Amino acid sequence: MPDRRRHRSAAPRDRELFGPDWLPRLQEAARDLEWLLDRGYPEGASLKLVGDRYRLRTRQREALRRAVSAPARARERRLREVPAAALAGRTLDVDGYNLLTTLESALGGGVLVAGNDGCLRDLASVGGTWRRVEETLPALELCGRWLRKRGLRRVRWWLDQPVSNSGMLRGLLQGLARERHWPWSVHLIPDPDPELARSRAVVATADRQILDACARWTNLGAALARDCVAGAWIVDLGTP
Repeated sequence: MPDRRRHRSAAPRDRELFGPDWLPRLQEAARDLEWLLDRGYPEGASLKLVGDRYRLRTRQREALRRAVSAPARARERRLREVPAAALAGRTLDVDGYNLLTTLESALGGGVLVAGNDGCLRDLASVGGTWRRVEETLPALELCGRWLRKRGLRRVRWWLDQPVSNSGMLRGLLQGLARERHWPWSVHLIPDPDPELARSRAVVATADRQILDACARWTNLGAALARDCVAGAWIVDLGTP
């Protein structure tokens, strides 16, 4: 069945699954999962144990998986984080779909889970398919205005070539850059993750594998969603 969604919005049961009746249980489950990961237990087995104990639904388990990392990893990521105030004059490498779906979800009323590494992660799944929604252009405009105020020297967007409609998104990014005189370039390649992982620039991503490998990163998705999207639905599963 073709994807006819016009918004990057919440799933039908998200108001129940991430609502006030479930939230305390989800936060307790997040603490238990973090405890297990801190002691070296494998993520898959730990997530199943915690999910079964709290009788979590599939979508809730996925939220936990995205939000909770081993504490040592979360702390190490934070040590390499570059704050927004320090971005002036730098080059920024943007994990394109990772950032865009987060902003689309924030603007469309979708769930964003806050993790113990400080990142926000959406529950959208691009996989091999992305389609433009009504939040796409506002998300890119919001990002462009925010980055322009930070005085970046260059912004390089990286997109996955195998994902459908990547060519259309590249054209949209390039058109905005020309019209607004933003210092953007767009790179459409089969797999951007290795490029981002070994980048010597600052990387904008919430992808855990890239975060663990790159030299420096900035929490762009969280900054934009928290500071610029009134009413963004953020479910805090990070632990103190």
